[in-house]
Amino acid sequence: MKLQQTIESDLNKLFIFELRDGHRIEAVHYRDDTLCVSTQVGCPVICSFCSSGKRGLIRNLSTEEIFEQYRIVSSLLHVRRIAVAGIGEPLSNWENVKSAFWLFKKDSLKVSFYTSGYPLERLSELIDLPHSGVTVSLHFLLDEKRIRFMPRSGSSRDLLEFLKRKVCFLTRKKRSKISLGYILFKGINDSEEDLRLLTEWALQLGVSVTLLRYNETGGFLPADDERYEHFFRYMRRRGVKVTLSTRFRRDKIGGCGTLVVNREEAEVTI
Repeated sequence: MKLQQTIESDLNKLFIFELRDGHRIEAVHYRDDTLCVSTQVGCPVICSFCSSGKRGLIRNLSTEEIFEQYRIVSSLLHVRRIAVAGIGEPLSNWENVKSAFWLFKKDSLKVSFYTSGYPLERLSELIDLPHSGVTVSLHFLLDEKRIRFMPRSGSSRDLLEFLKRKVCFLTRKKRSKISLGYILFKGINDSEEDLRLLTEWALQLGVSVTLLRYNETGGFLPADDERYEHFFRYMRRRGVKVTLSTRFRRDKIGGCGTLVVNREEAEVTI
């Protein structure tokens, strides 16, 4: 694997790697110390609002290919944290991701994950690891919407019921590291009923909510600022811990769901 190109914005650095078979993957360095790594070439979940997986899954990355992203970037920049949140669904390449996790931990790195949550038995294994955080990408409370917009991600209801059974066995410290990820789409999942259900599930599970702004990749609109703030204020008043999208995750270079777009407009350094 070789570093082919680096694209920079004021906030993030996007690294494009070429694999031995000619495929490309990407990793993002942000917040001065965090590297977001990819786990697959493409993604099997095929979320309709994410550019990274529009072609579906091409192949899994090996343990070495996952770890090599860190090895190359850490020779250039300081890396203290790993976010397994790049291209791919980590649970569908679980054995290689798990092996890479222990290599990261051997280098004393803090490791967090973003996942759609399926397969559930692997999510259970993931939650039990000594991670620094797991954000479960929920986004839709009703199955018909989740199936429509995340066609290969499994049932919202089954996912939430699984978490309900799982978290009751976790310590308070461990439970505090679990979050429900929720992107607000205008007119799709930003109703008062959506807000009520999301709040009730967060309270029932005793987990936080990561409230995300949608990085536009076509076909959808982000919820208005007022709606976003309304969700945040309502959940906070009800006692839910809410984390908002940072400027790094909204940046056009390396923002969530945008790893394969917007390069033409960026400053390129090689």
